[in-house]
Amino acid sequence: MDKFKLWLSAFRLRTLPLSVSGIIVSSCFAFYDGIFKWSIFILALLATISLQILSNIANDYGDGVKGTDNNNRIGPERAIQSGKITPSEMYTAIKLNVLVVIMFVFFLIYAAFGSHNFVYSILFITLGAISISAAIKYTVGKSAYGYRALGDIMVFLFFGLLSVFGTYFLYAKDLSTVLILPASIIGILSAGVLHLNNMRDIVSDKASNKTTVAILLGFKNAKRYHVLMIAIAIVLTISFCLLFYRSWANLLPLVMLIPLIKHIIFVANTEEPVKLDSQLKIVALATFFLSILMGLGFVINGL
Repeated sequence: MDKFKLWLSAFRLRTLPLSVSGIIVSSCFAFYDGIFKWSIFILALLATISLQILSNIANDYGDGVKGTDNNNRIGPERAIQSGKITPSEMYTAIKLNVLVVIMFVFFLIYAAFGSHNFVYSILFITLGAISISAAIKYTVGKSAYGYRALGDIMVFLFFGLLSVFGTYFLYAKDLSTVLILPASIIGILSAGVLHLNNMRDIVSDKASNKTTVAILLGFKNAKRYHVLMIAIAIVLTISFCLLFYRSWANLLPLVMLIPLIKHIIFVANTEEPVKLDSQLKIVALATFFLSILMGLGFVINGL
């Protein structure tokens, strides 16, 4: 039982709501357009969740074997860092998880395209392979992009643009310009969560030669960069609510601006990286509920 709990901890279940935010938004828009399918929705969730778990355990493995996760870290103790799961066990878990992701991706592609649309199927198989590679190479290997200050842009692309547009395409076999703002909002906020994590770990990461945007900017400028990101997401959310206003339901996302505004005030006034740890959950959950409310507005209007 203790081993089971340890593996659950390694999966970092608290990161899962953020990872499915794009799936929720695009699925709600598909419902509004009359093209929603439960099979696609459920399989997209399973594929995304398994991919996020893969990213989490690969991150644990990569930082663990490089020594980045050590006693100087501010955040929660990682599995390999604790010594209770060996690098070999984690590497085996990564390989098994890759197989699980591949299984769900193929089921998802078949549910969306069937035996037809061969070109679309090949496209999404390629995107799936790229996503698996990106999940692993964030911290694993000598060319890990998480050690080259590329994490923020990759999270924006995968959690925002690819997640939202890719999921909607599975339903519609087409793209929609309406999704540009939701995809950008989710992508920016997701990148904000990663950057917040990197600001928290700025001292230990620097000591471990891990280069992040936070380290390149320095703590003071990293805070300014973070506040700017969240502020842009707030402005885009307001713009989205006004541009696509149909009824009161489209104003629901504005509720989630309250915790985000409080968050940027907190970050701006924080001088110690350790105090940022409490804000990770706030931004992640705000993003998750914001995605629900953005989508819910269109679901209500579509009923």
